[in-house]
Amino acid sequence: MGTATGSGFDTETLRRGIEGPNEQTLLSFYADDAEIRIVDRNTQPSHPMVLHGRAEIADMLHELCSRDMTHKMEGCVAEGDQVAFSESCEYPDGVRVLAESMLQLRDGKIVKQTMVQAWDE
Repeated sequence: MGTATGSGFDTETLRRGIEGPNEQTLLSFYADDAEIRIVDRNTQPSHPMVLHGRAEIADMLHELCSRDMTHKMEGCVAEGDQVAFSESCEYPDGVRVLAESMLQLRDGKIVKQTMVQAWDE
């Protein structure tokens, strides 16, 4: 991994933030006007969960990073102002989560993220 071409986005720091997990490191990647769309079983493509701005994103990251679970970045591809990565998570009881994210960058900061996640049921 390394820095996304021409964007100033450091994918290795992203990996450390995810695997830490470190909510402040992760929040530092987002622009003030960032938007995250999350699609899963409960928030399907026609009605995704949408978070607007750093305050809403900070709340989500705080909740996510406080969970008793492991996080691992499985892979990451960066090209210009776009980054895609896979993340796998596991709770102590063995329940697993897989998330795929596509990021759009502006000046090295995330302005749009689309995340599709699936959970063990």
